[in-house]
Amino acid sequence: MENMSRTLAKARSGDGTPIAYEQWGDGPPLVLVGGPLSTSATDAPLAGLLSARFHVITYDRRGRAASGDRGGPSVEREIEDLAAVIGEVGGSACVHGMSSGGALALRAVAAGVPITQLSLYEPPFDPSVRSLIRRPPERVARILELLTEGRRGDALALFLDDAGTPVETVARMRGTALWEVLESVAHTLPYDHAVMGSGAVPTGLLRRIGIRVMVVDGGASPPWIREAARLVAHALPRGRHRTLTGQTHEVAPHLLAPLLEDFLGD
Repeated sequence: MENMSRTLAKARSGDGTPIAYEQWGDGPPLVLVGGPLSTSATDAPLAGLLSARFHVITYDRRGRAASGDRGGPSVEREIEDLAAVIGEVGGSACVHGMSSGGALALRAVAAGVPITQLSLYEPPFDPSVRSLIRRPPERVARILELLTEGRRGDALALFLDDAGTPVETVARMRGTALWEVLESVAHTLPYDHAVMGSGAVPTGLLRRIGIRVMVVDGGASPPWIREAARLVAHALPRGRHRTLTGQTHEVAPHLLAPLLEDFLGD
């Protein structure tokens, strides 16, 4: 049975920015790094399931929810944020990264952050030769323009459209409590664009990562993101690839948790 008790705290990043995090359960430390529009609360269901075996840490990435923000999008600052959280919970940790959070975790390992083992779920790199084929630069620029104009809702709608969310679904979401939550962190979408870089699979960076890494995709996810997962796993010296049958990018925590326990608990 999962251990649902949790505590709240804040770490101080390298530039002084407070980074809010929550702790669940006992055991070896495991930090969950969220993807676009996520907060610590987004990862709570998975954290609860893993807390019987791990000391699970979820955190609000820079600019989101209870965390502070300084200086705008910066991959280096986000790496420092993750390092600060790990420093608060023992100095080293396993890490699981979701979507662009996985890309951030990979860059953190390459930068020397003390991550002992790493798992990733569908890091959204582009497996094609031409990077960002599914999100042309002008679309990214338009999202940035809308955010500069203070039109978070419109920027959010454009991002969701790029992610393949049907127009009718976006229309139904507007005005709901969920939309308010997503819109409140929509200004951090440029942070995820920065983490993804050109969008291409960073083969050179991956080859420098010596720790064990598991890359997971969903069997019902689009072919391009599944191919990206395979390419990332193949480029990693100690990478392995797994597929969760029937799952999409919105993976079910109760199906993902046992896979993480088996890999990260070794």
